[in-house]
Amino acid sequence: MIVTTSDKPSTAALEKAKRLAEELGGRYVRRGRYTLRQLADQHSEERLIAVTEKEVRFYEGQTEQPLFFHPSMAFVRVKRLRKGDSDPLIELSGCREGDIVVDCTAGLGSDSLVFSYAAGETGHVTALESEPVLAAIVREGLADYRTGLPDVDAAMRRIELRTRHHGDYLKELPDNSVDIVYFDPMFRQPIHESSALQPLRELANPEALSEQAVADAVRAARKAVILKEHRDSGEFARLGFERRHVNTSKIAYGVIEVATTASASE
Repeated sequence: MIVTTSDKPSTAALEKAKRLAEELGGRYVRRGRYTLRQLADQHSEERLIAVTEKEVRFYEGQTEQPLFFHPSMAFVRVKRLRKGDSDPLIELSGCREGDIVVDCTAGLGSDSLVFSYAAGETGHVTALESEPVLAAIVREGLADYRTGLPDVDAAMRRIELRTRHHGDYLKELPDNSVDIVYFDPMFRQPIHESSALQPLRELANPEALSEQAVADAVRAARKAVILKEHRDSGEFARLGFERRHVNTSKIAYGVIEVATTASASE
């Protein structure tokens, strides 16, 4: 993999490109006046990261559609929360101000942002992403992206993005140590018309969610464990989730409500 910049990068962009190249085991290559495709062909590389003044973009193979951080529909959802409207994920999870949330499969961080806004300044969201390139892109985006709304930007900055596999992380969590654990793995049954997600699908971890990970999540959670999947997925039944809500014609949430010793005594 090579990492480059625009043809006339700022000092900050140049330093970021070199830092990411070292972090991801790639090579920094000076852009010059080459196109990105020319640069990739010249160095016989299929994977390329371009650091611009605004964002970090990832390209793979001959695709012209890069992967980069953008809050997308999460921004729309957060704006609804700002107006006092409800959000299905927040309602189903019971997320409230001050809650501690673990997003086990961060992807582009969309649901992490919604959780972070709902949990507020006194809450905390840890977002886990096992794939280093994807984690780096999202981490840089969360740190730099500006929506024009200071409270939404602050919610982004509060998210702690960790490059870790959720299975390892959950094993280390003490019992009843977080409020909500959330899973949004790559669907076993893809929604093919979601072409905008294809670059993410090419890069993200495709493995199925394990029963052990769910068991560790239930042990660690005080409120709920949530799974997002295809409406017709057999994962809900396999992993012990109760399907509660369909927020589109194709997507559903599963819930395991957790009754901790602490909550039962209140």
